[in-house]
Amino acid sequence: MFDLLNQPYPCHDSPGRQLRQAAIIGLFIGLFLLVFQPFGLALWETPNKTLKILGFGLIAFVITAFTFTVWVRLFPRQFSDECWTVGREILFVTTNILLIAIANRLYLEWLVHQEGGSGVVGWLSMILVTFLLGVFPTAGAVLFNYIRQLKKYSQSAAQFPAYSSAPGMTTDLPAETHSIDLTEKPIKLVADNEKDTLTLNITDLLYIESSDNYCTVVYQQGNKVSKPLLRSSLSRLAGQIDQPHIVRCHRSYLVNLDRVERVTGNAQGYKLHLSDGNFTVPVSRQYNDTLVAELKGL
Repeated sequence: MFDLLNQPYPCHDSPGRQLRQAAIIGLFIGLFLLVFQPFGLALWETPNKTLKILGFGLIAFVITAFTFTVWVRLFPRQFSDECWTVGREILFVTTNILLIAIANRLYLEWLVHQEGGSGVVGWLSMILVTFLLGVFPTAGAVLFNYIRQLKKYSQSAAQFPAYSSAPGMTTDLPAETHSIDLTEKPIKLVADNEKDTLTLNITDLLYIESSDNYCTVVYQQGNKVSKPLLRSSLSRLAGQIDQPHIVRCHRSYLVNLDRVERVTGNAQGYKLHLSDGNFTVPVSRQYNDTLVAELKGL
């Protein structure tokens, strides 16, 4: 069980998609409370009761939108693909449920106080019931999505024209379809200050990784791997490389597809392995279609 909780899990989507998810959660909670009216809401006599109950859904939307967007951007390293697991996703979503329960309990207390009444339901009982109602569906949904994504990417990776040493999980690209055909002429990468430069043969390039305002250029000459830093954006360096098969595969990575040796699939998506498996480069879902099509055509 603990091994399952430590498995990689897809990190959070774009802000637009996260806001849509928050809207769906808020709508579900609002309609659920309106239809079933738990926690004594069925006995609550008040003007504009429907609007007040739908207010719980609005609060759920605000809390979820804040949780899914603000925290992810305040602590990007903790929410990165390298750190995110099934267990963290369950804990993250369950925490969001508890925050919704607390905020909605405060909202209910305010509504009742405005009308001069007393509390409809106790704090502990409302939060405990909300937690129990939320934790099991949350865990089930996360595990279901993990299995679905794992199956999707592992089976897709197995469709690469290659021998797979672990069926459904790993794909080795055959040498005859993966020969390095890039031009041997060197390329020159220039930093933002227009002074710091790096010159290397394009065939030696493995990948470029961005972090904050710097990029690490990883290239191999013989058995030696170098990782010099350049102060530059990844987009700027990508514009300086006019060669086929050097493509963006992630918001933080530019990869030389001619140096990819294996492709694996897990719940987070595809992973590209280079230099005898010493380096792994992730593939973002937004680049899946174009990158996989080009990789299969090598």
